Amino acid sequence: MIRTVQLLRYLSDAPLRGRVTAATNKVEAFNGFSDWVRFGQRGTVRENDPVEQEKDVKFTSLLANLVIFHNTLDIADVVRELQAEGEVIDPLDLAQISPYLTEHIMRFGEYSTHELGITPDDYDAHLDVDFSALGKDVAEAAR
Repeated sequence: MIRTVQLLRYLSDAPLRGRVTAATNKVEAFNGFSDWVRFGQRGTVRENDPVEQEKDVKFTSLLANLVIFHNTLDIADVVRELQAEGEVIDPLDLAQISPYLTEHIMRFGEYSTHELGITPDDYDAHLDVDFSALGKDVAEAAR
């Protein structure tokens, strides 16, 4: 009965369908991104050992989160550069940018290790963008 009520609610409520579709699209985008990160196994867990399966899933999740964090830092740097040039950043435009970017990553390219001992500068998390146009919940999450 609960499932039937939920299904009827879903069918009769267009905004609810929109929210469910948006959330599903975000999850599917992350799953596709995560599969891309797990390039050596074509999106599958190859081991039958539960411990190895757990390690594989955790490693893939860690790697995906590292790439997302790196992309977010790059996006924030670009936003700051645009603001320094006098551009006004529309939070609605910024909200459309996905951190699941892969075009700039060379998975099979050359990697330098000479920078491993260099300590990075502290990360400045502040962006001078007014997120209030996106709604109260989003504006609070952005802070």
